[in-house]
Amino acid sequence: MLLAAAGLALLVALLPLGYLLLRAGQAGAARIAAELLTARVARLAALSVGLATVVTAACTVLGVGTAFLVTRTDLPAARVFAVLASLPLAVPTYIAAFAWMSSVDGFVGFWASALVLTLCCSPYTFLPVAAALHRADPAQEEVARSLGRHPWRTFRSVTLPQLRPAIAGGALLVALYVLSDFGAVALLRTDTFTRAVFTAFELGFDRTGALVLATVLVVLTTVLLAAESTTRRRGARYAPVGAGARRPHTRVPLGRWRWPAAALLAGVSALALGVPALNLSRRLAAGVSRPGSLAEIATAAGNSLTVSAAGAVLTLLLALPIGLLAARAPGPVATAVERLSYLTHALPGVVIGLSLVFFGVHVAYPLYQTRWLLTLAYAALFLPLAVAAVGAAAAQAPPVLDDVARSLGRSPLRAFTSVTAPLVAPGLAAGTALVFLTCMKELPATLLLRPTGMDTLATELWTHTGVAAYAAAAPYAALLVALSAIPAWFLAARSGALGPRRSGALSRNTTTARPGGAR
Repeated sequence: MLLAAAGLALLVALLPLGYLLLRAGQAGAARIAAELLTARVARLAALSVGLATVVTAACTVLGVGTAFLVTRTDLPAARVFAVLASLPLAVPTYIAAFAWMSSVDGFVGFWASALVLTLCCSPYTFLPVAAALHRADPAQEEVARSLGRHPWRTFRSVTLPQLRPAIAGGALLVALYVLSDFGAVALLRTDTFTRAVFTAFELGFDRTGALVLATVLVVLTTVLLAAESTTRRRGARYAPVGAGARRPHTRVPLGRWRWPAAALLAGVSALALGVPALNLSRRLAAGVSRPGSLAEIATAAGNSLTVSAAGAVLTLLLALPIGLLAARAPGPVATAVERLSYLTHALPGVVIGLSLVFFGVHVAYPLYQTRWLLTLAYAALFLPLAVAAVGAAAAQAPPVLDDVARSLGRSPLRAFTSVTAPLVAPGLAAGTALVFLTCMKELPATLLLRPTGMDTLATELWTHTGVAAYAAAAPYAALLVALSAIPAWFLAARSGALGPRRSGALSRNTTTARPGGAR
């Protein structure tokens, strides 16, 4: 049943990829060779891969370092820094790029894009690593310390290997995001595949050439997925099952580096959040004072919330069978299904949009020019985010509990709803929040698929910045960031980076009260 449901979900998710391969194949081998075997494509590949490599490496170092500092050291104001490290998720890359461009003269090019994307994408590595550090069993570290190992050597030899799945998963999401990003590279004039595809569609009217270029992104995504798969270990878990993981970890004293570490994190937060905040605040008052602006902003906000919520719910429903299959029935088939669900995540939103326009016109015309087609685009784009959340949550609900419920006479569906669902619900909520947050910021597919007359915060923002009406764009940008900050804070709380929750304290108190004084 899981395999059949996962197959249907995968079919929906791969609709854009099928369109891409079909239309690119119609060009013929000669046209494909003429488009791909050029110096320009080689340059685009070098820039795209180079940008993804630089940003992924920087986000990995920044995310792992920040997660360790806020969860395992005596860093001052650790909870505040945990929230600040998560909030860049709420800042769309095109808003950050615009803020930096208008604040720093000549801020364009490869390294400008690398800086903006690193600041915006670092939460993709910080959140899973912080969650893994929070839930990791402290027993192994305590044994290493008892044998005389220094805290930093214990981290390198014992803790870091346990974080490998979380680091690899976060790095994969960062790399895929960079390959598919359009807003930052377009504004900062960095020639990546995404910008080239969009330019071919919008300016050159060369749909076939653009689709052929987009197939290179599919190839690059396949390579990334294969590389990430090599880091996996059979049966690996983000957190062990058992009471040991709920004991508090020993905090590493930073000594004289305590305040320099805090200053470093404060500086990173100022770059990621302070620059956009200052830039928007300068123009916000002028934008809100325009006649009729408040009604337009309220309408756009309502549209953003409704379509993003619908996209998050549909994405979660499609991800449930795929994530559960990967967690409960591991094997070549489940791995292939899970990996295939990632392929469309690196495609530019404009390709996703055009493929679904084709699907709506020729296959499902009642969906054309409706919000449901836009919702379907969100599901195809962001399915990997939900699949990862479902898989990680299901991995922490032991299958033996389902088996016990079945042995007591419950049906498979009732066993799942009464036993497994409550255990995985918090993880599913975090995945839904992440997808909702990402849908709020999505731009290219929304521009193509929104029904006539429907504007969102992202499309209004892009429309005003396109004609240099920066004051008019500021209220939309500020509200978009403010609304996105709520799920970003929720993700930080769910990761455990904010410290032990009340339930953990109750669990420890219950453990202490066992007969015989067992602790």
